[in-house]
Amino acid sequence: MLGWLWRGYLRKHAALLAVAAIMMMLGGAMFGALSYMMKPMFDTVFIDGQTDKMWIVGTVLFSIFAIRAVTSVVQKTIIKRIAEQSAADLRTDLLRHLMQLDTAFHQHHSPGTLIERVQGDIQALGQVWTGIVLGVARDAIAVVSLFTVAVSIDWLWTTIAVIGIPLIILPSWAIQSYIRRKSRKAREVAALMSTRLDEVFHGINPIKLNSLEVYQADRYDALTERRVRVETEAAFGKALIPSFVDIMAGIGFVAVVIYGGSQIIEGDKTVGDFMAFFTAMAIAIEPLRRIGDLTGLWQQAAAVIDRLLDLFDTKPTLLSPDQAAPLPVAAPEIVFDDVHLNYDDHPVLRGTTFTAEAGKTTAFVGASGAGKSTVFNVLARLVDHQSGAVKLDGTETKAFALPDLRGLISTVSQDAALFDETIRENILLGRTDVSEDQLTQSLEDAHVSDFLDKMPNGIDSAAGPRGSNLSGGQRQRVAIARAILRDTPILLLDEATSALDTKSESIVQAALDRLAEGRTTLVIAHRLSTVQNAHKIIVMDQGKVVDQGTHDALLARGGHYADLYKLQFRDGAGAAPAPALAPTPPPPAAVPASKRNWLSRLFSGGHRD
Repeated sequence: MLGWLWRGYLRKHAALLAVAAIMMMLGGAMFGALSYMMKPMFDTVFIDGQTDKMWIVGTVLFSIFAIRAVTSVVQKTIIKRIAEQSAADLRTDLLRHLMQLDTAFHQHHSPGTLIERVQGDIQALGQVWTGIVLGVARDAIAVVSLFTVAVSIDWLWTTIAVIGIPLIILPSWAIQSYIRRKSRKAREVAALMSTRLDEVFHGINPIKLNSLEVYQADRYDALTERRVRVETEAAFGKALIPSFVDIMAGIGFVAVVIYGGSQIIEGDKTVGDFMAFFTAMAIAIEPLRRIGDLTGLWQQAAAVIDRLLDLFDTKPTLLSPDQAAPLPVAAPEIVFDDVHLNYDDHPVLRGTTFTAEAGKTTAFVGASGAGKSTVFNVLARLVDHQSGAVKLDGTETKAFALPDLRGLISTVSQDAALFDETIRENILLGRTDVSEDQLTQSLEDAHVSDFLDKMPNGIDSAAGPRGSNLSGGQRQRVAIARAILRDTPILLLDEATSALDTKSESIVQAALDRLAEGRTTLVIAHRLSTVQNAHKIIVMDQGKVVDQGTHDALLARGGHYADLYKLQFRDGAGAAPAPALAPTPPPPAAVPASKRNWLSRLFSGGHRD
């Protein structure tokens, strides 16, 4: 695990790490020098009274503290810089990796959990890693230098002082396993807390409308109590090892005082010897405790690294071929040929077959769960079908490189995906190859310019979180302007006007009509008034194409589409009269009972597939 961290993120900072290590070693060595100076200070200055040596001893002592001060500032600054930069690199790499994983992965991992993995886990790793580096370099050198002084004074005293230390090895191994389990559990609970917060803040209006504030607060409180418990248990385990060091050191000190005190009384050792030894051992206790604490820190780091490696080891299954096929040069014909798709064991597409002619508009209608949105997902390879074929101008979509395939497609959906950036940035999305004339034209074509004058800073006004500063119709028009600039040969419209009022719908529909010109356009629609002029309408039910044709042909033929049209006409759901080229149907009779089940599915549970 350390090898992965070193190769990927720390080796590039090897030179700075070397400087920091030197500083830490110098700082650690000063502990030994300080304890060594106790002997001349007591024996030469205090007891022998050699006042001429007082300034020399004082100067050396000041130099020791000055070196410690300088090395401390340098090494802490360098280590902080390396820790922050390596954490930043790791966060970026993890985010890039997560964005490449399949849609199925993100359906099984909530945004809050993944945010905690990218932010919280890596922050915890950075804090632990800094403690480990400081402990290994600074404290290890300090202990070595202090024990060197102690041994030089009396090796037997040193042996007596540390004789109990090996006794804590076996308990430490058991405690380390305990700490690792608790640390991993703490990170899991932290992820659950982030998930809960994500759900609360994204669903704040439903929470208020349903008076769920107390309910949600209680759920979060339960998680905080779990985290307090596991963090406390992990802290208890971490505290045990340095506490064992204290106990063993205390026993050793008592033994040295009894044994060494008799030698001083008999004149075999001087007070300076004992003070230098005592100072060395007393100072050594703290770095020894920190080194003991490193085992707990390492288990914390290991738990985080395990979780990160689990993520990095997860690979996408939707991949580009080794040899990508050339892309269509114009708006392509789209063919679904006997396409089957299951989500787990649940069939979603059951032999879906249709042709969307090049440069024309094909609309999809059907009940919720009929598979309409899944058709879009399969076409863009957000998910792969299990059998059948999906082709663009005769070439299977799996033969194209994924970025190239998706580069052929623009999407405008009911939930326009806007970011907490300016309107300009939401349209450009980082592109720098768009001229002001092109941008202005897209604003005109999408009717975005109609409302820019009312915004405080025009096109540079903030869209707000998820576009909250804009109305639904305004958000849709921004999304359309974005699609116009993409200028792709395939356009997917997923309920693009279903949530709009009549005035906004007419404006957005006009922009969509302009956008669809010359493109192969697929439309999912709930209101039939928006698709009556489509070149082809495909009726889906339970993952199958059950009928297809023009609006007039489908009405004349009867069946699912005619039933839907009659129901919308009867209920005043917004169905427009049939085009003039077809006779206006008579007022509809009651829908037969045998067909009500299909119609009830159509209007139940929303309109998402």
